[in-house]
Amino acid sequence: MGMNVGSDSTTEDEGIVDINTTPLIDVMLVLLIMLIITIPLQTHSVSIDLPQGNPPPSTAPDPVVDTVAIDFDNTITWNGEPVAGDADLQARFRDAAAQPVQPEMHIHPDRLASYKVVAKVLADAQRLGVSKLGIMGSDQFMDAQ
Repeated sequence: MGMNVGSDSTTEDEGIVDINTTPLIDVMLVLLIMLIITIPLQTHSVSIDLPQGNPPPSTAPDPVVDTVAIDFDNTITWNGEPVAGDADLQARFRDAAAQPVQPEMHIHPDRLASYKVVAKVLADAQRLGVSKLGIMGSDQFMDAQ
């Protein structure tokens, strides 16, 4: 590394064209120090006693799944049986929410079903305490793209 100390051939208007490498060296030293500090931490291992063998089969019964389908003409069916009206649907939601092990609810709206009806069914389910709720059949909407 050299330095220009006044010489006879230079004028005052001429600038220094050397790159200042001091910040680069400072950054490299900081990175080197961080690397030296972190390498010993990565070499430590933690011993864990993992269980051996196959786990026993689950004793819990298979989850009960209730399907609420909303057809293109906005008729609602519960596990394939038509629902008489809003009161019948709400009674079924209450019964499902009151069970000790709440069943999974699968809402299956048709592509042509009214949004208002689907939103009302979802709101009724939530309001009456159904917590395991899912919307099924979204693959039918993928074909439209």
